[in-house]
Amino acid sequence: LGWVTSGTMVPAWRVEGEGLEQRLIDEKELRPIALALVSSDVIADDRVEVDVRGKRVDGVVVDWHLRSDAPPYARPIFLGRACEEKPTAGGDIPGKVVLLLRASADNHEWRQRRAINLIPSEMTASPMARLLSISDPAFRYAEHRQAEAFYDAEVFYYQGTDFIDEVERQLIVEMRDYLGCPEVETRVISGQMANTCVFSAMVEYLNRADPKSEPRRIRQVMNNHIVKGGHLSAQPMGALRDFVARDPGTDMPAVEDFPMLPDNPFKMDVAETRRRLLEYRPELIIFGKSMVICREPVAEIRSFIDEQGLDTVVMYDMAHVLGLIGPHFQEPFKEGADLVTGSTHKTFFGPQRGIIGCAFKEPAERYDLWEAVQRRAFPGSVSNHHLGTLLGLLMATYEMNHFKDDYQRAVIGNAKAFAHQLKDQGLDVCGDPADDYTETHQVIVRVGYGEGPEVARRLEDNDIVCNYQAAPDEEGFSAAGALRLGVSEMTRFGMGPADFGELAELMKAVIVDGTTVRDKVNALRARFLDLGYCFSSAQYRAELDRLSTLL
Repeated sequence: LGWVTSGTMVPAWRVEGEGLEQRLIDEKELRPIALALVSSDVIADDRVEVDVRGKRVDGVVVDWHLRSDAPPYARPIFLGRACEEKPTAGGDIPGKVVLLLRASADNHEWRQRRAINLIPSEMTASPMARLLSISDPAFRYAEHRQAEAFYDAEVFYYQGTDFIDEVERQLIVEMRDYLGCPEVETRVISGQMANTCVFSAMVEYLNRADPKSEPRRIRQVMNNHIVKGGHLSAQPMGALRDFVARDPGTDMPAVEDFPMLPDNPFKMDVAETRRRLLEYRPELIIFGKSMVICREPVAEIRSFIDEQGLDTVVMYDMAHVLGLIGPHFQEPFKEGADLVTGSTHKTFFGPQRGIIGCAFKEPAERYDLWEAVQRRAFPGSVSNHHLGTLLGLLMATYEMNHFKDDYQRAVIGNAKAFAHQLKDQGLDVCGDPADDYTETHQVIVRVGYGEGPEVARRLEDNDIVCNYQAAPDEEGFSAAGALRLGVSEMTRFGMGPADFGELAELMKAVIVDGTTVRDKVNALRARFLDLGYCFSSAQYRAELDRLSTLL
């Protein structure tokens, strides 16, 4: 089968716990390992015999001895060890139904009435949006596309679709008004799908002159690296994977990262970005982050691209900041973005869907790219595009267009106040003090290298729900030494700067002092149970009662 090239007994530290809660203890053990050159038909888990100076020893072929993908350690992989499987509910089906309903009610009560929700990618939808999302369209289909033979009329492939046709057309109108662009695609059902749809459309567009040949991929992309806060869906490991070419010099995906300022790793270095644009001449650049406390320099980069005559499409993935579009934050199309993608449930008012906006108009050449986006949405990405949440999103967009000025001002004001109050409590708040540490809904707090998961768990035990985050100088999630906090959901529940000051004190008590403050957290949350920036149920009582009765 092959030849052993080396073999020995090696020490390995013992651990306690599983997953992210795994901890090294002051004990070690020895294990025998070997490296070998083996036949290509030998596969992992094959049992073999190893000839050691004439003595045959049983062995097993394994995939690896160590894994380095969970820093800060290279972790030994032992044969036969696995995570313990969690038990599932037993008993008969009716009994399981009872357990499911009770557990769901418990979870709903916890997140909606006792916990303070600070995960910046989450948002509670209004009662009206939720009610509409579970009405009859949730069970229906309405596939449709434009037919050139009918002068681009929309052709539906199902009957009974007049209502949802009107809903979708109205949603497009409202979203055009909100985003400030002439074209909107509403059928994608997540932000990641929106990005995948755009990347696929880019490949189709780039190959439009020769559709019969094997299509080439996007030659070069610039984006935000995932460790620097970039979103997974814009990475070669994520949605970009199948659409970007490989660099022939490195055999790696042809993706260049935006450089950050040396003294502020959360903010783009515009001068260095300009230099790299000239060096790499990307066909697509992707603004946007999931760890975002600074504006993206869309206008500066758009101006430079135009001055240099670069053939570059400018895309802004605004998933986290979609609900902040406007004069209080950024107006991407006024600043020069060609395409905007996003999910509709982070700072936007939900429910969970995706959206694509476009600046191109007919007869511009790049309008062909927009038409490719529409084709990649349907039939390229979806068949049924989840009509229940489409209806709910129309209500949420009505709410956003009506309340956005007050809401956006409150969110950004609360984030800045929260950052200062956390700083006053002695916590290590990231960002530029000149910007009040943040320009968005997010606040980033360092809690110690590798300590993020444990601190986030302690906060959750006290009913403060946030998420751990790797800072820009940390290797990845398992070495995360920061917390990513978002104020948008609790702002919508009515919390203001003084209330976030109370919360900062409670978080300091947990993070620094190690005390239990769950009762105080619950008391704070009890003051903020009614969702704001939405229409009053009392004003529409007759309509809501009728719909509720029908469900």
